[in-house]
Amino acid sequence: MHRILAINPGSTSTKIAIYEDEQLTYKKSIKHSTETIQQFDRVYDQFSFRKQAILDTLNEAEITIDSFDAIVGRGGMLKPIEGGTYNVSQAMIDYMKAAPRGEHASNLGCVIAKDLADPLGIPAFIVDPVAVDEMEDIARYTGMPEIRRQSLFHALNQKAVALKAARKLGRPYTELRLIIAHLGGGISVGVHHNGRVIDVNNALDGDGPMSPERSGSVPLGPLYKMAFSGEYTLKEIQRKNYGNGGLVAYLGTNDGYEIEQRIKNGDQEAKFLTQVMCYQIAKEIGSCATVLHGDVDAIVLTGGLAYDDFIVDEIRSRVAFIGDLLIFPGEDEMEALALGALRVLNNEETAKEYH
Repeated sequence: MHRILAINPGSTSTKIAIYEDEQLTYKKSIKHSTETIQQFDRVYDQFSFRKQAILDTLNEAEITIDSFDAIVGRGGMLKPIEGGTYNVSQAMIDYMKAAPRGEHASNLGCVIAKDLADPLGIPAFIVDPVAVDEMEDIARYTGMPEIRRQSLFHALNQKAVALKAARKLGRPYTELRLIIAHLGGGISVGVHHNGRVIDVNNALDGDGPMSPERSGSVPLGPLYKMAFSGEYTLKEIQRKNYGNGGLVAYLGTNDGYEIEQRIKNGDQEAKFLTQVMCYQIAKEIGSCATVLHGDVDAIVLTGGLAYDDFIVDEIRSRVAFIGDLLIFPGEDEMEALALGALRVLNNEETAKEYH
């Protein structure tokens, strides 16, 4: 049996979980006040604070740090890499300290994991960070030579769900052609071809369907007129794309459960705008089907919104002709991290090296 500690730093929390092989035995979300987090100039400066919070929590639960066989952290904004489980290297730590691709709490996952693991002589891993980039070159090009499409998506959940789909279909992931739609606060739809995500929308940059809090793709003409109108700052326009766009811009909330209840109570505006979102998701899935020449083994829906039968049925009604739908609702990041580490410990995979 292997005992694994998983660490997932978020903006105002640090989640930890302990797995004994595939069995969850302990889970805790350590809350951090906004005031405390704002005391740090950079995300990397939070390292000692968050590490100590983890140690204090384990101590309170009477869990000894030397009882683990491996520690796995959430991967951050690394340089583009292929998917898989990686050994945490000094090069990875240095990159996270410099943070050339941006500050994000998940950048600390590998740093904390390695600092805890090294004195114990056990491995430290990350699994499928957001920086996973397996896109084919043809998918990177736009009509503007100055702008290339980038791969930034819910790689951890998409890859974990792809393996679940492979087990359900009774075939290796490396032989499947899947379209996987992660439906959460942001929405990413990836084309999985023989174990690689060869195309995916970048929801951070306003690419793809609208979501509960993101605008998705919008017509460029009105957007650049807005940008140069003098009425908005760059930050305000960024927030319209990310954070204040999508359903929240229309309905005043990004809470999927609240919107679901409003629809059940007869709110026609909430119903119509949710249908708009589902229409755009279905269009994105249809677009992805062309990447696979229409040869699709399954369409997979995952993320928190996949719990909503109305949303699932709306999407299904438009895409069922493409292929069978598999539904894996929710996003269990801790399980995905632990299972990625476990596959290496069980010699089912070889840990990759980050240089």
